[in-house]
Formats: sequence, C-alpha cells, structure tokens
Amino acid sequence: MPAGRAPEVVVTGIGLVTPAGIGRERTWERVCSGRPTATDDPELEGLSVGFSCRMPGFDPAALLPGVQHWRVDRYTFLALAAAREAVADAGLVPESWDGDRVAVVVGSAAGGVATLAEQQDRLRERGPGLVSPLTLPMFLPNMAAGHIATDLRARGPNLHTGTACASGATAIGIAVDLLRADACDVALAGGADAMVTRLCAAAFARMGALSRRAEDPAAASRPFDTDRDGFVLAEGAGVLVLERAPDAVARRVRRYATLAGHGASADAHHQTAPHPQGVGAELALRRALLDADASPADVDHVNAHGTSTPMNDRVEGAVIERLLTGRPSVTATKGVTGHTMGAAGAIEAALTALTVFHATTPPTANLQRPLSEAELDLVSGTARTGKVALALSNSFGFGGHNEVLAFRSA
Repeated sequence: MPAGRAPEVVVTGIGLVTPAGIGRERTWERVCSGRPTATDDPELEGLSVGFSCRMPGFDPAALLPGVQHWRVDRYTFLALAAAREAVADAGLVPESWDGDRVAVVVGSAAGGVATLAEQQDRLRERGPGLVSPLTLPMFLPNMAAGHIATDLRARGPNLHTGTACASGATAIGIAVDLLRADACDVALAGGADAMVTRLCAAAFARMGALSRRAEDPAAASRPFDTDRDGFVLAEGAGVLVLERAPDAVARRVRRYATLAGHGASADAHHQTAPHPQGVGAELALRRALLDADASPADVDHVNAHGTSTPMNDRVEGAVIERLLTGRPSVTATKGVTGHTMGAAGAIEAALTALTVFHATTPPTANLQRPLSEAELDLVSGTARTGKVALALSNSFGFGGHNEVLAFRSA
C-alpha cells in the first residue's frame, strides 16, 4: 500500500438473496455446484421469452418481520433482506452502534419498476382516483437505501447509484471512498433489482438481448460458450458490510477479503453496446489495479461480467486475455443466477470475496464449447480449489458504465 494512503477496507459481512438461494450460504453452495436456476416462468407466459431466474420461495413476511409489506416494492424487500443478513453476519447490532457513522450505498437499475407498471395499468383501466398514493415512494430507485437506513438506524451518508448493470459494483466503490475519506466507520453497500416483469422481459426481448433457448431454459445462460445467444432475466440483491481494517481487527471479527481497490470508467461509445475494443473496460481494470497497488500479472482470478451475450463475452474475454498476463482463472456466475441487473455487481462482488475467503472458484455453468476469440482459463464443470491472492470482479452496464473491484486475501 503506497505511503500516506488511508487504511485498507475489508469485507466483514455478506448478505445475499438470489435465484441460487435465500441467504449467503445457500447461494454459495448452489453457485459452487454449477447448477443453473433458469426455468419456465408462468408470469411471462405468452411473451416471446417465457423463462427467467426467480427467487426460490421468497416470503417477505417471514423474512422481514416488522416491515409494512404493502408499502414496499419487491426490489426493496430484497435489499432489506440482504442488508439484515450482512449486518448480522458482521456481528454488528444496530440498536447499539453509532448510527451517525454508518453509511448506506445501494445501486439499482430500475427501482420499483413492477410497482410503476402495475399502477400504470390501474390508471389506464380504473382511472386516476385509484392510483396508489404510495406509487412514487415504492418506485423511486433511491428508496431501498432509504428503507435500509430507517430499518437499521443508519444516519450516515445515504446514497443511490444508477449505472445500469454496474450499479451494485458502483455502490461498493463509492462506499470504499467514503470509508477512506473518514465519512463513516461502517458502510452497507450493494445492489438490488426485481426486473423480472412482463414489461422488462418484453423490452429486453425486443432488443435481442435475451436468450431464446426456450426448449431448455436451464441451458440458456452460458457465458463464454460458443453457442451463447443472450442473457436470462433474473432478480436478487447483495449487500456487503465494509469497514476499515484496523476497526475490524479491534472488533476481532472475520474478514472475508480486503477490498484493495476499484476503478471506474465510461466507454463513451454507444447506449447499449460495449466498445468493440473494450477501451472503457480496460481503463476500469487498469484503474482498479493502480488503486490496489498491483500489476496485471498479479491477478489470480476474475469473476467476469459474463452476460452470455455474444458481444459482451467476446469483448470482455479479449480484454482479460490482452491485459492480464498472468492468465488468471475466469468464472462467470450468471450461468447459475441469470442476470440480476443492478444487483449483479454486488452479488458477484460478494461471490468474489467468498472465492478469496474459501480458496474455491465456482465453475461457469453450461460452458461446453469455450469461445474461440480469446484464450482464457475458464473454470467449468466443477469448482476449483486453490489460493486466490488477488481477484477482480468486473461489472459493465448500459450507457457504457464500467466498474471493477479488486479483492485481496485478508
């Protein structure tokens, strides 16, 4: 760490609510097994793409006692569940902490889009007098961060990030900066989205972004596979508890990993397509490595953005091959979880921290014929064991937003 730099930031708590499982342990087990979660979705029946990755038996009333469920959109439920688990995992007690020094930063691509669509239907079919007065408080993307702050008595900086599919990773990067600037002592950072709606599914299908493998949905999300044809729409949330390393040591708590650096950039190229040479992605990677005081050859592992779309995987793979000369192992966990949109960067950051902590790299599901455009050490079939000293988690979003997080063993 360069002289004069602020203390390192460590991950002391993880909360996950994903299609792979409700809770950190269930998600980790399913991801490490490489078993996909995509299946036919009755709520999408009649659309051109009728399958997705949904939460398995998510019951807000059971998981979130005390929350007025009729006032909250599904994406906020997911964020609250992940935040509560992360705080408990870190051994923190909101009733006794200094809430003035606790920050919350949560990313989301679309906020309460399900509420918005429902209320639009009500306006059209039943008139303005029956539109819910809670429409905006349930829809606005910043409300998950607000609800977490209220629920957990966190009165520090409270922020929402909106960088499309990079939103959760962007939130974590900002939280690191808040800790380094001494703007807080604890940061709850992550992302949540619940975009498995008929409107979103129809829109993504019209863009040509979704897999059409309707005959075998479980095989549809196949990052870095030659036969990939699009992503699978999913929902979920991930939240990390971040603290400065000396504070975590003083509390004698487990440290999953050190969040050694992060880098952000813009493609400045196209609304939805990545730069064909990966210029913005490479810039974010280089900035993350610089921030972590590391070289490209130091990287042992990459949790790739790996969406299973033809263009993303080709461009990202080329950047990894070109820049990371140590030939790190590469995995893409969307093969199991699907694409959780603004939550993806946070969920994958959590999985990267767990990879470092457990010295276990999950496989890329459905990888049968690796893409030929880049020579990558793709983990497939079964999880791979072995120490990971430095790992990167890549997140890229519509609008050309890029965020890369660098994790070291703690």
